[in-house]
Amino acid sequence: MVAQSSQPQYMTVDEWRELERHSDIKHEYIDGQVYAMAGATLAHVQISANAMLALRSALGNRACYTYISDAAARLSATCYTYPDVVVTCDERDRPSTKLREVQAPRVVIEVLSPKSTEEYDRGEKFGYYRECPTVQEYVLVNTKRQLVEVFRRSPEGWMLQVYGPDDEVELTSLGVHVPVAALYELTDVPEVQGGIRAE
Repeated sequence: MVAQSSQPQYMTVDEWRELERHSDIKHEYIDGQVYAMAGATLAHVQISANAMLALRSALGNRACYTYISDAAARLSATCYTYPDVVVTCDERDRPSTKLREVQAPRVVIEVLSPKSTEEYDRGEKFGYYRECPTVQEYVLVNTKRQLVEVFRRSPEGWMLQVYGPDDEVELTSLGVHVPVAALYELTDVPEVQGGIRAE
């Protein structure tokens, strides 16, 4: 999903939290400015659900927690986003009826949508995730064809690894593998685009 910028609406973090408690729609909070979140296609929603279930299964009994887009991720004191899926292995993020925000996101997954969403996810939003020291891997799941990109933090900077339909996505910060096919289960996203196999 993408934050839709309309009229700038500035507020404190506490005011934003109060808004989120009572609003029918979610809003990302970036440096005092609030952005309403747009809806998503059914394929987008299904891929997000598939990713959450596949990760939960791959993690087994490990003390890591997988959340969908209803949980905000705290990237800094003034930056909160709603990833499609976020994984944390921090005890502060244990499921609780009192908590609404993930404090230490480790893996963030965004499902790409129309062009405007893709530009935001690859640009500004990726910048926010890079600046968060706990984020180790940033995963972009394509909806035009079965293609997954994993940006991985390393001492040399962020490294990119691309996976196609027959591959298994490796998330090294979690020590798990997830088949690309599992992410696209029950969707009509093709394996190839324009007759060319996904590389």
